[in-house]
Amino acid sequence: MTSYEQQAHRELVAWQQQMQRAPSYLNRFTRQLQVRLNNLLPEKVHQAITVAIREMVRGVLLGSRYTTRSPLLVGTLEEREMAVRTRVKYYRNTASAEGAVTGAGGFLLGLADFPLLLGIKLKLLFDIAALYGFDGHDYTERLYLLHIFQLAFSSQHSRNEVYQRVATWENYRHTLPLDPKGFDWRTFQQEYRDYIDLAKMAQLVPVIGAAVGAVANYKLLEQLGETARNCYRMRLGLDAVA
Repeated sequence: MTSYEQQAHRELVAWQQQMQRAPSYLNRFTRQLQVRLNNLLPEKVHQAITVAIREMVRGVLLGSRYTTRSPLLVGTLEEREMAVRTRVKYYRNTASAEGAVTGAGGFLLGLADFPLLLGIKLKLLFDIAALYGFDGHDYTERLYLLHIFQLAFSSQHSRNEVYQRVATWENYRHTLPLDPKGFDWRTFQQEYRDYIDLAKMAQLVPVIGAAVGAVANYKLLEQLGETARNCYRMRLGLDAVA
């Protein structure tokens, strides 16, 4: 292993431990609170949100397939990850600027931030997949992107479960439904919405909305980039090499 690969291996091991740790008291309390709040919403509201996010994500996934570069077939891990960090920085700055603009624009523009940010995140994932040599045109690879998304933006309780799927992806992918409608969209949207609710709700507050939107989006993209980087390190077998 090169010195870079050794450092990447150490980072991956530390990240894997973090993904598998037991939920803390605060994690459990927050999850219980979120469950209670979600139970207050009528079933029709949950269904409407699930359908809206499902169609939004499916639309972005379909569109991103045709605007994403071809898989990078040649390159060392260091070369690939230098390119990945450059893309994360670009999308992170784009998301931060978008959050500042929508946050400064009041309630209606603040609401518009949700689909815009979602599109930026998914486009970043397609670019990262290609830089690691994986083809986003493959249906199972697109579902892998959604699992990375879930892993980045879920409670620790759900994160443990999603991590196990990602860590054993080559076996798990054969159990995936052939129809995208079989994907658990309800859990996907609820975990994502719960995870970002507090940060994004503050973005709707006048005066502070712009600053909150910029910082929140910056951190969310940074977190997504780190999660994707380590997920693809596992796909490349870096965790199996000492």
